[in-house]
Amino acid sequence: MIVTVTPNPSVDRTLEVDVLARGEVVRVQGARMHAGGKGVNVSRALRRNGEPTTAVLPVGGAGGGRLSMLLAEQGVAAVMVPIAAATRDNITIAEADGVTTKLNLPGPEITGDETDALLRAVGTELARCPRWLVAAGSLPAGVPDGFYPSLARLAAEHGVPVAIDTSGAPLEAAARAGGVDLLKPNHEELAELLGRELATLGDVANAAREVLSWGNSTVLVTLGRHGALLAQDGHTWWAGGAAVIPRSTVGAGDCTLAGYLHTKGEPMERLRCAVAWGVAAVGLPGTTVPGPVDICPDAVEVIADPDPALVIKEL
Repeated sequence: MIVTVTPNPSVDRTLEVDVLARGEVVRVQGARMHAGGKGVNVSRALRRNGEPTTAVLPVGGAGGGRLSMLLAEQGVAAVMVPIAAATRDNITIAEADGVTTKLNLPGPEITGDETDALLRAVGTELARCPRWLVAAGSLPAGVPDGFYPSLARLAAEHGVPVAIDTSGAPLEAAARAGGVDLLKPNHEELAELLGRELATLGDVANAAREVLSWGNSTVLVTLGRHGALLAQDGHTWWAGGAAVIPRSTVGAGDCTLAGYLHTKGEPMERLRCAVAWGVAAVGLPGTTVPGPVDICPDAVEVIADPDPALVIKEL
């Protein structure tokens, strides 16, 4: 069992168009609606691949009702924490050449009492001794940057490892507090956290090691179409799959994290499967998550302690 918590979930609407032309009438070729938010996407991907999971999330208004319905339709167990404000909608515009444009609303404002209720709900699920707690996504207004460190401490009290996937100030708060079993920034988020450009695999590896030195256990850095890098116990591994024509990149990083957590075994194998899940997600429309028939780990190459001089854009 893996528990996820998503403080700022959404109803994700994806519109598929040939070309997005500003100021013009654009005809939509297809439209989809999914339950969204990073932790929600992780739970959806896990559920699709037979992993028991429970998603904990705040919901309110008509958007919250739609979100609950969408999760139920996909068989994802969920603990809904009621809030007064409405759950947000996000819009993704996916062009035929694979370019995606995301329009993300800021989300509702959550009160202190509602934040406490969310923490209590997570605590109840942690008492069931899940394999992992995944805390992921942006923080809505009213929720302090220290929310994720609070979750990490709560998970530690229950002896449950925690994975955190966020960005900006919440990522910095979690990373610098230490005690995180798995941090999953993407390339840009890690560069922002360290305040420097990360052009080579060596740059990324050194940045990951610095984050580990703050008291964290593992860093998984997604590099978009250039694969992913894993840093753990003084070692690094890089993995990359065959180039694909993307249909939508939205949620691919969430599926990568889900694949890593789902897989058991040595770090190389977990990284291989993680990248395979991410590659599979890119080839699917909207925020559709891959199932077992979509995922091809054998097509992913893994290199231990890769050449630090390799330029990421050339991988």
